[in-house]
Amino acid sequence: MSGTGNEQDGRGRFGAMVSGLAVAVGCVLFLGGFAWAAVVYQPYTIPTDSMAPTVQPGDRVLAERIDGAEVRRGDVVVFTDEVWGATPMVKRVVGVGGDKVACCDEGGRLTVGGVPVDEPYLDRGPAASGGGKAPASPEEFSATVPRGKIFLLGDERATSLDSRVHLQDAGQGSVPLSAVRARVDAVAWPMDGMIDRPSSFAALPGGVSTAGPLPLQLGVIAVGAVLIFCGALYGPVAARLGRRRTTAGGPR
Repeated sequence: MSGTGNEQDGRGRFGAMVSGLAVAVGCVLFLGGFAWAAVVYQPYTIPTDSMAPTVQPGDRVLAERIDGAEVRRGDVVVFTDEVWGATPMVKRVVGVGGDKVACCDEGGRLTVGGVPVDEPYLDRGPAASGGGKAPASPEEFSATVPRGKIFLLGDERATSLDSRVHLQDAGQGSVPLSAVRARVDAVAWPMDGMIDRPSSFAALPGGVSTAGPLPLQLGVIAVGAVLIFCGALYGPVAARLGRRRTTAGGPR
């Protein structure tokens, strides 16, 4: 009897230790994941429809804090530029220093350095003439991007006030890399998920940027939550099983 009791007590102590360790590790992962995300990401609310359909007015997005040197073609970035009004704006980078950005080719596509770029994120309905898709920009344009700058367009090309509006400014509508504050990685509300890097820019020099660490951060938070739940659940389950064993081993 005594040996059985000691053995059960030993299992109970070991289980309680494992349970406490699981809760402790879970808390570290759960809180650490949130802290990591808070350091890396900054939330923004989209004010206009200039980036539709990728993001809509009122969408809450998570933007990774980056340096301008990390910007690549295809990135959706948050930037602030005095010439554009000195308020945070969200646009897509379609050209970097040295690029000649133009629209449109015979297929109505944007070209970068003479290379046509398919833009699957655009809502290109039927052309007004009824033949094929509408062009990637309602008005034709051409600009050469100075070194250290970027050329930006909204995904809603019909209404977006972007680099095309500033073509007569110095730099032909381009913005300094230093104006970039962050790169949009995901739509947090409504929960539409990650914003993909457009593969159409991957073949151009420099390629596209890599996805941010948000999926890993969410994974760390989820694992932490599971460990906390399982560790906290151990106590009530172990107590109930102990009562059942006591009842089953009682006098008959």
